[in-house]
Amino acid sequence: MIVRALLAGEQVIDVRKGGLHEAGRHFGVQAPRVWLYPTAEHQRAELLKPAYRHTLSISPASPVGEPIRIEGWADVVGTATLTEPSELAALGSKLIWTGDYAESRLGWKRRDPLWVLVLRAHRLDDPLTVPWDDAYGGCTSWVHLAGLPDDPATLPSTPALSDEAFVARRKGAESALPAGLEAVLAPSPAPSA
Repeated sequence: MIVRALLAGEQVIDVRKGGLHEAGRHFGVQAPRVWLYPTAEHQRAELLKPAYRHTLSISPASPVGEPIRIEGWADVVGTATLTEPSELAALGSKLIWTGDYAESRLGWKRRDPLWVLVLRAHRLDDPLTVPWDDAYGGCTSWVHLAGLPDDPATLPSTPALSDEAFVARRKGAESALPAGLEAVLAPSPAPSA
């Protein structure tokens, strides 16, 4: 659902806590450019705001064991960490998740902050398909998908939002964050998010 929202330009942020299989069980940004991997994890209508629940049926997700269709990639252009519900609530209008679900992510592994990633998404002109591998399964934020180019930007693609629209959305997210955004280094070869 989030991949579809990013590629449709409906959302420019993602919130991450890190999965059960995360290295050290803590989240961290592994690369400033990532493939967008549409998983079936956390794909339930009740987790979405009512206006987005219909998108569940049109959101491509790659079920475990099936080939994975990659429709886009993103540059991670800024990050922030949140520890308080009030900080997360300030971003509520910028997420497709319900407030309750977003807050449950904040509360999970309470000692760790919730990461906010500002992502400049790009739709591939010709989506790619990669075969499933058991190494891709489980609850994790970063997966290295075999068979994809090291740099997604080498493939023809179109930004999900115009430059002006993206800058406006990024500024909106940044202004909602108490400490603003931390810049991310220039892109390099990409894992998948």
